[in-house]
Amino acid sequence: MNLFDVYTLWNIEPVRAKGCRLWDKNGTEYLDFYGGHAVISIGHTHPEYTRMLKEQIDKIGFYSNSVINSLQQEVADKLGKLCGYPDYALFLCNSGAEANENALKLASFHTGKKRIVAFKEAFHGRTSGAVAITDNPTIQSPFNTGHEVAFVPLNDIDAVVKEVDKGDVAAIVIEGIQGVAGIFAPDTDFLQQLELVCQKHDVVLILDEVQSGYGRTGKFFAHQFADIKADIITTAKGMGNGFPIGGVIISPKFKPRKGMLGTTFGGNHLACAAAIAVLNVIKTESLINNAEEMGNYLQKELSTCRGIEEIRGRGLMIGVQLSPDQSELRNKLLFESHIFTGGAKNNVMRLLPPLSISKDEIDIFIREFKKHTEQ
Repeated sequence: MNLFDVYTLWNIEPVRAKGCRLWDKNGTEYLDFYGGHAVISIGHTHPEYTRMLKEQIDKIGFYSNSVINSLQQEVADKLGKLCGYPDYALFLCNSGAEANENALKLASFHTGKKRIVAFKEAFHGRTSGAVAITDNPTIQSPFNTGHEVAFVPLNDIDAVVKEVDKGDVAAIVIEGIQGVAGIFAPDTDFLQQLELVCQKHDVVLILDEVQSGYGRTGKFFAHQFADIKADIITTAKGMGNGFPIGGVIISPKFKPRKGMLGTTFGGNHLACAAAIAVLNVIKTESLINNAEEMGNYLQKELSTCRGIEEIRGRGLMIGVQLSPDQSELRNKLLFESHIFTGGAKNNVMRLLPPLSISKDEIDIFIREFKKHTEQ
């Protein structure tokens, strides 16, 4: 049997990792400025993380959600305190797409409506509902496009109001920072107006913090820079530091009933152990503060580099708009300097390193960046 060939692969096979470094099967060392799509939050193979997973698998790795798993409540308690939503409830699932599916379902249950307002260039996942609110027709099948979704420009409150005034909108869904689009943050004023519009019209405000959450921006969630509260927040990538887990953080105004949501693997013992370890390390090692400080330092150093048209983002979620003549820069960094970076539309480099990245590691990145852009 062959693998279903849907991924464009670099000819590199990492077999070991530690902190912000990886080593391939040939022993070549790489610096990780991408974190596997912003997944690695506390650093590869963090000793607290590996200890907790090893200890948990020796006890029990999985049983269904038809029995008590007190680790789930421990995740909820720690997450509520650290993220600033202690009065909300947590539904555990397995991925960001699944978290968004459940958020959309909750919004529709709550309002009795089915139309969704999303934003141009948005990315929310590849499952049925999540891909329908993703602004990329090339990954939507005819089945997916059966959902009722209106895409409006980011930061255009008039366009939002025009859709909401039709009276059939269940929810507005927005990324804390648009990631796949190339790192675009919604304006603070826009988010504040969005909150008011949703409150006035009883429309559910969903904040997709799958990529921009878990301390990556210098606050636990990116939308907290605007001093707003969402009705539902979705999270996943940094939540398990590589172990599959997602979460839906739900306002008290939503009332659960048996069978409303469900999942086989969501909130399993190993996933919870990973999530608890991540929250413990984020707190004890002050990684949210480190993300802010190192992000500011990285942006300051990038501002001294050639070949850049614009630098966007917050904390350690940075988009570098490269000039057209730097289209090969990411490949040069990877294959000549052995540094992983991410890409996005229109020649954008995405920098999403572990939140534990150090100033020395940033200096290495900047040195190599300049070496390739100043030749």
